[in-house]
Amino acid sequence: MIFGMHTILYSKNADAVRTFLRDVLEFPSVDAGHGWLIFAAPPSEIAVHPVEGPGYAELYLMCKNLESTVKLLEKKGVEFPSPISDQRWGRVTHIRLPDGQTLGLYEPNHPIAVRLNSSEFPANKKRNVRSTKDKVGKVSKPRPKS
Repeated sequence: MIFGMHTILYSKNADAVRTFLRDVLEFPSVDAGHGWLIFAAPPSEIAVHPVEGPGYAELYLMCKNLESTVKLLEKKGVEFPSPISDQRWGRVTHIRLPDGQTLGLYEPNHPIAVRLNSSEFPANKKRNVRSTKDKVGKVSKPRPKS
């Protein structure tokens, strides 16, 4: 059964976005071969909302305190093209990626599923999910700050 989720960001400047994920957001990664980095992501959850027109997907990073996260990322040079706004589900803004695309960032005010222990996920009860580190290479940590 399902043991994880793999998200793909398509970019015309993939190297700059990879550098951003590694150096600014400090996501650890593995080298899948030939320098192709795959990043570990924070725990995730999926919500499905009704829509009148064609369906679509959005990607949001979550944080516990939006103001402090924005201040920290601004010190690292991250641009925020939209001000923080209050929605009924939380406080939200957007991060501008190096390729010009945006990524949502929000502080939820609703119950969140990511508090669930990964062992509570049905697929993980039936089998031992282990690292694929041996298959894909050494896990790398973000570069030290200079």
